[in-house]
Amino acid sequence: MTGRRRLRMLAATLVAPALAGALAVSPAAASATGSWRQRAEATDRALQQYFAAADGSGLYREEYPHESTDNTYSYEWPFSQEHVATLDLAAMAGSPDHRGALADRDAAQQHYWEDTSTTGLPGFASGAEPPYANGGDLFYDDNEWVGLEDVQHYAFFHDAASLAEARRIFALVRSGWDTDPSHADPGGTFWTQAPWSSDRNTVSNMPGAELGLRLFQLTGDRSYLLWSLRMYRWTNTYLQRPDGLYWDHVDLQGNVEKTIWSYNQGVPIGVDVLLFRITHQRSYLAEAERIAQASRAYFGTAGLDKQPPYFNSIYFKNLLLLQSVDHVNHRRQLAAYAERMWQTHRDPNTGLFHFAAAGDPHVQMIEQAAMTQIFAVLAWPPSDFTRLY
Repeated sequence: MTGRRRLRMLAATLVAPALAGALAVSPAAASATGSWRQRAEATDRALQQYFAAADGSGLYREEYPHESTDNTYSYEWPFSQEHVATLDLAAMAGSPDHRGALADRDAAQQHYWEDTSTTGLPGFASGAEPPYANGGDLFYDDNEWVGLEDVQHYAFFHDAASLAEARRIFALVRSGWDTDPSHADPGGTFWTQAPWSSDRNTVSNMPGAELGLRLFQLTGDRSYLLWSLRMYRWTNTYLQRPDGLYWDHVDLQGNVEKTIWSYNQGVPIGVDVLLFRITHQRSYLAEAERIAQASRAYFGTAGLDKQPPYFNSIYFKNLLLLQSVDHVNHRRQLAAYAERMWQTHRDPNTGLFHFAAAGDPHVQMIEQAAMTQIFAVLAWPPSDFTRLY
């Protein structure tokens, strides 16, 4: 079973509070138990203690406790979320300098780089490359998350290397477009280059559109805008429900997998926000607000808490991007979620967040990375929300 499929199975498990007797408190109580910045730092310290490989590779274990049958290092998708977490820490005002750690993540990210792929273009493989591991299939969404990290990196630190990498990633994503008109619902970027899947997903198209829009803003190259609109319109045509919410994926026969995941609602919100900024057409802003309202109504508090934290971190960050233009306090919803997770899912003895089913002792590195991201962006000034994704 691939790491991506295993994480999907974990995500489908109902999330139950891990700590018996924990009591939820209001977001206002955060000031009494430590600032968001302190929580971000504490969560990162626990992540480094329990998951860092500490062998000079700069890589991480997938889960804790680490079993002898586990891969030596995590798959690329979890690593990318730790990479983003370190960037979010580095962007916090008044925090210790995380630039050195960010440089380490930048370097370790390259251990996943594959010089070619089935479309002939390079990108990040799902597993670390030799001598660390044996590589793996390329997933377009894996690469899009790194590309979005790159443009956020550039927004804060203006480094040419991040922008150049984001452009290479977008070229890869563009090469994954389905060009066979005989397919049901023709078009769309595939989820993966792996031969066992021909799905085209919300998560392989909307993050691609978001990356392309950021690249258009940074470079002025109109091809990025046109490709982003192509991905956006395809997803809206084939994977958006009438109420605004998004299904997961469609196969080549036109069968739609209709699970509603939080990150699949968040990224389209961000895409509409960026289209509003670029075009100044208020219809895009209205659509972003419609999706945000529909997702709040669909999930509620209980439903959102059952979503994996690594999906919710993406969802909430795009809500904060929406806040930068509609000036609605979406941050309040994120703060309430963060407080609930701190109170109900954190083991104070280890500092780790436990989201597995009762009786399963394992915790996932990607979960800790997601919670680090959440606490870190809560420590940001709202003026920085414009730089998210």
